[in-house]
Parts: sequence; structure tokens; C-alpha cells
Amino acid sequence: MKASPTQSHAKPLGQILINKGILSEDQLRISLLEQMKSNQPIGKLLVSLGFVSEATLRDALSESLGKQSIDLSNAIVDPSGLKLIPRELAKRHHLLPLDYDQESRRLTIAIADINDIVALDKLRGLAGDDIEIDTLLAGETEIDRAIDQSYGHELSIDGILHEIETGEIDFRGLQSSADEYSQPVVRLIDSILTDAVKRESSDIHFEPEAGFLRIRYRIDGMLRQIRSLHKTYWPAMAVRIKVLAGMNIAETRAPQDGRIALNMRGRQIDFRASVQPTIHGENIVLRILDRQKGIVPLDGLGLAERQLDQLKLMIARPEGIVFVTGPTGSGKTTTLYSILNHINSEGVNIMTLEDPVEYPMTLVRQTSASESLKLDFASGIRSIMRQDPDIILVGEVRDADTAAMALRAAMTGHQVYSTLHTNSAIGAIPRLLDIGVLPDIMAGNIIGIIAQRLIRRLCVRCKVPYQAEAHEAHVLGSLTDGARPIIYRPGGCERCDFQGYRGRMAIMELLRVNGDMDELIARRSTVREMRQLATRQGFATLADDGLRRVLDGSTSLEEVGRVVDLTDRM
Repeated sequence: MKASPTQSHAKPLGQILINKGILSEDQLRISLLEQMKSNQPIGKLLVSLGFVSEATLRDALSESLGKQSIDLSNAIVDPSGLKLIPRELAKRHHLLPLDYDQESRRLTIAIADINDIVALDKLRGLAGDDIEIDTLLAGETEIDRAIDQSYGHELSIDGILHEIETGEIDFRGLQSSADEYSQPVVRLIDSILTDAVKRESSDIHFEPEAGFLRIRYRIDGMLRQIRSLHKTYWPAMAVRIKVLAGMNIAETRAPQDGRIALNMRGRQIDFRASVQPTIHGENIVLRILDRQKGIVPLDGLGLAERQLDQLKLMIARPEGIVFVTGPTGSGKTTTLYSILNHINSEGVNIMTLEDPVEYPMTLVRQTSASESLKLDFASGIRSIMRQDPDIILVGEVRDADTAAMALRAAMTGHQVYSTLHTNSAIGAIPRLLDIGVLPDIMAGNIIGIIAQRLIRRLCVRCKVPYQAEAHEAHVLGSLTDGARPIIYRPGGCERCDFQGYRGRMAIMELLRVNGDMDELIARRSTVREMRQLATRQGFATLADDGLRRVLDGSTSLEEVGRVVDLTDRM
């Protein structure tokens, strides 16, 4: 008799569980004898005999088959997948659609038997042969429970709102109900979070006013109002968010912070939650942290070839400090993680001190600095120095103590990376002087300074070409030698939600600090003298980099002018 796909992996699966100390040889022997009688897959028998939990089995099977697994207890199901796959098919083959992206024709499912070819064929028959199916391993009972929860419940925001309007909200049920998914407010919050992630938002704002609740998403750096709800919805919604984030639901008069970890679209998404009391109730902002987007390859940062070469030269220097500067939300963390990911290997010990840790990285020792843990940046660096690091990342230089410790680490043979709040790369020098760093300590220890901003990218489907007008050609100046080039302005289509822009990219200026610049720093020279020297050495400003992206059709002149000061070019 032919063995089932799960049975064919019985020996390695059992061996994995024994090696992990989860299963004994005797228990495996009992299960194999039982299998000879019942002819059931070994994994199912191990669970039914009570030797392992379904979650343990799922993770062991994942390791045995080399397939990614998913914990469905904190997964959010997208309604688009449920519409595509009937409940009967899902139940029969123990599979759950997690997400269906119509644009890329990609379906993500959780399935108990990863080798169920019949199920995959039926899915292709429903959706078409050109569909791409991503399979994630999950426990059979987990899937059946999730099917019962998801099918038959309204999951669209409008449908849930109608459900709430026609019935009463049970506040106590939010915390005590055995089947909390039957609560419409639970599904409403899930649907809003799913919708925000689908629209590639970076933040969700829940803003109570006197008579209504405003919901806004920050998409491509701009806040956009999505919905207005009646104020009576908000108390129950706020309780649900607080429960998810592990906050105190009884506390409504003090600020609180928390974190939510959910599985969406088949991948882990983290939300950083912040609650702030206001005159109309609690204002809640959720920062969306998508691990897949958090780390970009170095050559995916959009740097010009000369800039990329300069950045690689900075990274190649074995000791000293590199600062990344810019306002909040300008992509500094993404740039730093991309640099760390580029140099990350078994041969180096990278240690970070962040507030908080946003994206976990393999091989990198990451620590959260916070007032509640009595660990600030200065004492954290002192502690890290005793851990034999090669490379240190300090989340932010805020004061003289942190700056002194970061520079001391740079002076003692370490490569240090940190962020600083300044408007330009050269502006970092007077900022460090202002917080009390001596110029002769800075000279020779700063490798380079990167200043950056994020600008919106024109939608490739609807951007409109036109010949630059005289004043626009004047702003573009030396890059075009006075000619009037073809540039683009935003249009508007369904793909970009009629905004004309979709996605963002970084523009940067890189100041590599060499011996000449060190001399000016040591002499406390003016910013003007430093800028003149940098310009002579080929330094390109944020405005130069932004205008380069205008000429290559990536963005509009109006967008660059929104983010960078172009008035001195007019």
C-alpha cells in the first residue's frame, strides 16, 4: 500500500521530535504500533494519543518538510480569499484561504497536508491555471476552528458596521466571550487593520472628536481620511485595541504603549500602539511594522552609482562613527538596517541598542532601551562594550552622555552607526557641538554623515509627461544646461487610488569626512566653509538628488519642493 505524504515523513518527523526532547523512543514505538492498526498518519496519532500538541507537531512538520508554518490563533483572514474558495472545499481538504491578491494573482493558504495535490488542483480549477499558490503549514484542528470562525461571519467593514447598527455592542463580551470572533467589534478592528496593511499604510490614526470618530491612514507619508464613525462605536473599539496590545483597559486617563503581533497575508506584521488621552477620549495611533519591507538590499535604496560607491567606502572603514540624519519618518531606520544587513555575517558581532527594536535580524544581538527598563543609551553602550562587539548600532544620539559614549566606542576600534535629528548632513556638525561634543574628538572619528528624506513616487500607470516650463527649467538648472526637458506630473487612476503617486523612495546626501574636513571641524569652521569644501569635492545635496529623480521620471518637481527647500534655486 502506498504511504500518504505525511506517513512518508514519519521517521524524520519522529526523529526531529526525539532530538528536541519532546517525544521519547517508547512513545514513538507506541504510535508506530497504533499506526499499523489504524493506518492513520503518524502526526495525527501523536496528537490524538496526547504525546504532542498540535502546535508542536506543526512546527516539527514544518522543519521536516522545509515549509513555513503559521500559527492561526493570531492570524487575520482577508475576505477576498473566502469569497474565492467555498466553505465545503475548505472543510473537506483542511485548508484556509488567508489572502488573495487579484493584481498579482497570488493566493496564500494555510493547509494541513502540504502535499494534497487534489486540493491544489481544485483551487486552480476555481481561480484559473495562472494563479500562484503559496502554501503555509497549519494544524488540522486549528484550520477547522478558523474555518468555523471565518465563514458565515461578515468581514467587510461596511457589513460589520451594519451588523453593529442593527444590534447592540456587548462590552463585557469583548473580554469574556468564548468565541470572541462572533463579536462584530473584534471583526471590525481586524478588518481595519487588514485594510490598512493592504493599502500599504505606515500608521493608522483613531481620532475621537466631539460627535464622531475619525479614522485616518498615513499612506506614502501623507495622512488620508478613510472613514468617520459614530462616537458610540469608539469605547468598544478602544477596548479591543488595548486587549490586543496588552494594555490596561481600565486606565483611560494616562498615556500607554503596547505592541500587537498578527499574521496577515501569510506573513508576520507588528503594530506599535500608542494611546494618548485627549478632551474627547483616547486617541490611538498604530505604527505598522512590516518585517518584509523593513530590510531593503543596499542597491535597492535607489542611490546614484557614485553615492552607492561612497556609501560602500564608508562601510569599508573599520572604525569610526556614521550618522544618519533626518526628521521622524524619513526612513533612517530602514537605511541603517540595510547597511547592517549588508555587513552581517558569522565573522562579525553586531550589537544594537534601539528604542524600541523594530525589525528582528538573525545573528544581530538587539536590545531595547527604555526608561521603564532603567536602561538608557549611554549606560547601554557601556554595557555593550563589555560584550566584545565589532559593530554597534545606537538608536539615537540625544544628549552629551550618549554622544560621548558613542564616540568613545568609535575611538576604541569599533564601527558605530547612529541617528541624529538635523536638517542636513553638514548640519550634524554644529548639532554635535551644541550638545557638548568637543571638535577635536569629532575630528578623525566621524566616517561620514548621511541625510535623507522620503518622497512619493509617481504612479507608473498614470503619470503625465510634459515639457518643463521656463521657471521649472531654471530650478533644474545645471543638471539640464538650461534646456527644457520632458518631466512628469501626477495623473490619477484606480491603481494609485486617484492620488497620482504610489510608494515612496529615499533621496540622500552623503558627506564623507576626509582629512580636509576633519581640519575644518577641529578649527570650528563655519557651516558655509564646510559646505564650500564639500561642494569642491563633489558633494551632491538633497535638492540635487531630488532633482535627479525628477529628470529620470520617478517623481514630480512639486513633490521634491514639498520635501526639500528649492527656493535658493529660483
